[in-house]
Amino acid sequence: MQRRRFNLPPLDLIQGFEAAARHLSFTKAASELFITQSAVSRQIRGLEDHLGVTLFERQHRALALTPQGRELYRAATDLLERLQNVTDRLRMDRDAPHLTVTTTSGFASLWLIPRLGRFTALYPDVDVRISASYKAVNLERSLVDVAVRYCREDAPPEGAIRLFGEELLPVCSPALQREGAAPLRSLSDLERHTLLHLSEAAGHLDWGTWLAAEGCTDLKPAASMRFDSYEQMIQAALSGQGVALGIRRLVQHLIDGGQLVAPFDKSIFSTRAYYVIPSATTGARPHVKAFVDWLVAEASAAFPKAARVGLSSPPPAARSAGARRPARSKP
Repeated sequence: MQRRRFNLPPLDLIQGFEAAARHLSFTKAASELFITQSAVSRQIRGLEDHLGVTLFERQHRALALTPQGRELYRAATDLLERLQNVTDRLRMDRDAPHLTVTTTSGFASLWLIPRLGRFTALYPDVDVRISASYKAVNLERSLVDVAVRYCREDAPPEGAIRLFGEELLPVCSPALQREGAAPLRSLSDLERHTLLHLSEAAGHLDWGTWLAAEGCTDLKPAASMRFDSYEQMIQAALSGQGVALGIRRLVQHLIDGGQLVAPFDKSIFSTRAYYVIPSATTGARPHVKAFVDWLVAEASAAFPKAARVGLSSPPPAARSAGARRPARSKP
């Protein structure tokens, strides 16, 4: 007779224990599970008998987990969350293919969403969901099929496909350039303007880093404004609040449309790039693979030659060093 691979307690005992441990209350666990308090108590006793350990310390008017109980609670929570994610995904895919994409709110607002209609026109039966967050998501423990993140070019995540690099350049509204506190003809003119910053900016997206690369370490702006998200900062630039550091690939359509201007013929490349990362669990599904292929094609076509006159990709050495891009002659 073939031996059973798993020797686990029944799932209902694990569910009862997880609820009781989370609430530290048999009464609240019973209410959540729609069973009686005595039924929860029997589940806990049955689980303790199965394992041969005590999981709870019964104190006067209180309940506490033993060290063994805390260890089991961590494992049970992980198990039930992963099982819930898989069953949710299977239920969703039963009716129509779903595609969940996680990315930063800046990339979603400025690059992905304006193009998304082209994908849905090609694949109208795919239900696309965008989850915009700056927090990293574990693709294998969530309902996310694809992640788009910017990462260090020398250490991209496993399975990541490069979309494009990150070129940073000052941008502002046309009105600010025309009618602001001072004309913006050279970098020294920034001293009479407000610089827009991200509150939690990494070094590659920081004005200090950018100005240092341009040899302007002593420049003192008239004022500074800080924002929690990239799209908030760009919105402030659009409304004439100051000068922001734009990621060219994310703001080029605003420059082309005349909503923003790049007042200086200067930019630097960071040591990061945008990557698409398909889930190892669902990445081979036809609709997920179709989205990844479409995204790569869009990234390749998003910056036509007409829009990058005088631009060229930096050489690998310059890219890895975050070097300043060579100066271009003005038209």
